[in-house]
Amino acid sequence: MKKAITSVFVFLFVCSVFGQESRSYQFSLEDCLRFAVANSYERKSMELTGQSLETTYEQSKLQRLPNVSASLGENFSNNANGWSVSGNVGVGSSVTIYQGGNINNTIEQSRLNVERNEVQLERYDDQLAIQILQSFLTILGNQELLNYQLEVLNTSREQMKQGQVRYKVGSILESDLLLLEAQYYSDSNNVVDTRINIDNNLLDLKVLLSMDPTDELGIISPDTENLDNLKETLPTEEEAINLAMDYMPELRMSDYDIRLAEKSVDMARGNYFPSISANANVGMGLLSFDQSGNSQWYGKPTESVGVSMSIPIYSRGQTKANVKKSRIALEQAELDYEQSVLTVRQTVVQAYRNVVSAYNAYKVAQVRENAYSKSFNAYNLQYQYGSITTVDLLQQQNNYLNALNNYIQNKYSLVMKRKILDVYMGVPIKL
Repeated sequence: MKKAITSVFVFLFVCSVFGQESRSYQFSLEDCLRFAVANSYERKSMELTGQSLETTYEQSKLQRLPNVSASLGENFSNNANGWSVSGNVGVGSSVTIYQGGNINNTIEQSRLNVERNEVQLERYDDQLAIQILQSFLTILGNQELLNYQLEVLNTSREQMKQGQVRYKVGSILESDLLLLEAQYYSDSNNVVDTRINIDNNLLDLKVLLSMDPTDELGIISPDTENLDNLKETLPTEEEAINLAMDYMPELRMSDYDIRLAEKSVDMARGNYFPSISANANVGMGLLSFDQSGNSQWYGKPTESVGVSMSIPIYSRGQTKANVKKSRIALEQAELDYEQSVLTVRQTVVQAYRNVVSAYNAYKVAQVRENAYSKSFNAYNLQYQYGSITTVDLLQQQNNYLNALNNYIQNKYSLVMKRKILDVYMGVPIKL
């Protein structure tokens, strides 16, 4: 019996495992951005907040309309004549005619909250895009590094094989052979480390995409051979600042904060003014009867219409304090806006100059990598003919690897900094 139960549980477990099939994706950067926007749980939460704000806005517009309510009552009483039952029914309506402008201010405030949330979504998308860009470029850089490392590993393998042959015939010392073997295993370890880094980078990217970690994700590499166009299409520094000032969500959110604070001031001041409302009611009595069996309809329909006014006279300084606090909040919002303007200008200027610096570093690294690559190839050929020592060869190989790493880092640093500047200017990210 126990074996049968165990077999059932094993079967169910296996079925559940195989039932959760992992999916496979091949994504470009643009694909990653679209997938993240569609699947981000945080973004979906913000969208739900936006729907709630829109509902509040639609409901606030209905406050201009009158309300309507019905009432129905039934009374049971006991007196000298015994038990009796009576009731009434009525319909009433009221509408606010004037309330110091607070209805209009509430509607406008609700509308501003909806629009501000939309801008906040844009800011979230920009921040998410930058994170995905950084992760994506890190993967590209490691993949490119891996390709070079595999070439170097093949070269190291051939060098080691040649060294074993040359050692057997006595043309090199055992120490030279050991150096070649050590270099080969070092290059092998570099390949393993880079592959592990790529796997970890892909896992980090899946987190940003809200993707299941068991899904397979492949990266479509764009053409990054010629990056001179990143410098050629770069606007002037002043143009970049102007574009960012028009686009940056942070500034638009700060502007909405000012407008919301202004409405709060208006609403606080509205409590100084009287409130006027109108009402209308229609009602009549229901059938009544008592213990003796007498019954009758009583009362004719009653109708009433009225207008009421509530005039604030003294609120123990509460209205005055609320107005003062709302004005302070407005001044704070205006101050925050000025700070945001300064921060945006500083951020864009720094980002712009980072691009210029990164481009210069990239060009220098490109020249160095090309020079050390040709030098290493030449040294490798000389070593095959026994013209140089093993130490000279390996020193040149390490110089090449250092130049290669520096070139790849500067290459993708340029791409990243240029695209971050595009985000600040409101330009969609494309590779």
